[in-house]
Amino acid sequence: MVFKIPRRAILAHVGASAGAIAAARLLPAVASVPPKLPQRVQRICFGSCADQDKDQPVWDAILATKPGLFIFLGDNIYGDTHDIHVLRAKYARLAAKPSFRKFRQQVPIIAAWDDHDYGENDSGAENPLREQSKQAFLEFWEEPKTSPRWGRDGIYTSYIFGPAGQRVQILLPDLRSNRTPLSIVEDACAMAAMGPYARMTDPAATMLGERQWSWLSQEFEKPAEVRIFGSSLQVLADFPGWEGWPVYQHDYQRLMRLISQTQSSGMVFLSGDAHYGELSLCGENTPYPLWDATSSGITEVWSKLPPNERRIGTAVREVNFGVVDIDWNGGATTITLQICDVNGRVKLRQIVPTTALTA
Repeated sequence: MVFKIPRRAILAHVGASAGAIAAARLLPAVASVPPKLPQRVQRICFGSCADQDKDQPVWDAILATKPGLFIFLGDNIYGDTHDIHVLRAKYARLAAKPSFRKFRQQVPIIAAWDDHDYGENDSGAENPLREQSKQAFLEFWEEPKTSPRWGRDGIYTSYIFGPAGQRVQILLPDLRSNRTPLSIVEDACAMAAMGPYARMTDPAATMLGERQWSWLSQEFEKPAEVRIFGSSLQVLADFPGWEGWPVYQHDYQRLMRLISQTQSSGMVFLSGDAHYGELSLCGENTPYPLWDATSSGITEVWSKLPPNERRIGTAVREVNFGVVDIDWNGGATTITLQICDVNGRVKLRQIVPTTALTA
């Protein structure tokens, strides 16, 4: 049975004083003159889960890798509020952080969101701040007014970088705006052992909604040599009880079928949310062996490590960021996935030839 999502986190700062919110409004909203998106990309960094009230030294390590682009995969702030003024104030606190300001002035950033910057923990379409959150998000990340994101039923979007033969498509779906409710585990013992959410096989249970599925189908038809699917939630990690694509079984299977039907080769997944870093690999009931590189978080580290049968190697249980390197070499092109620590040291590394990513 499907229940309304419980609020597992207290909505932060809803009761904050008017003076505190007014003071936060005085902070700069955006960095000055962010760089334009590049024409082509070869090194892409990514990450998620950045609490605006905590130190964020990892930006200096990311900057030192000299990325051409950074993908923010969600929980870019911890808004957790039904007050739009509080949400905007928290964006302002992120913008005011010296390390982030320096980074944003030098590296182009594209962004998706997850539950905390959407406005409420583990929430979906029922979030009452949905439309206001969208406006705040698009304004903060300086989305051009001509962008189709403003008129869509969510913030999903895509980009293509590079000339024919070296095209990189980046897809950023929205897993919140149209998501149907989660199914709550009723047994308290099972919940304690496995987490609060049950897998759902109902075809009506969805994270994307039909309009977004239609958009995604069209995107997969576009030609590209490398495809990066930036998901705010893990795509492949097969652990019980927490948010992720396998919880919405119909959506997960539909995604695999879509990759196969459109013959979308060169696909790798990037994900966030988990509060640890890891690499997952799945070659069972998939169009070809698929990799998911999870980087989380910029500030957040979870003390518990859920099981994941698809985890390759160990998990990185410390502040981390991800790096994607594309080595263009025609038929021998490779994609290198890395998870690095706060000092830029490589903790996980996997080289994937694009010849292995063919439907």
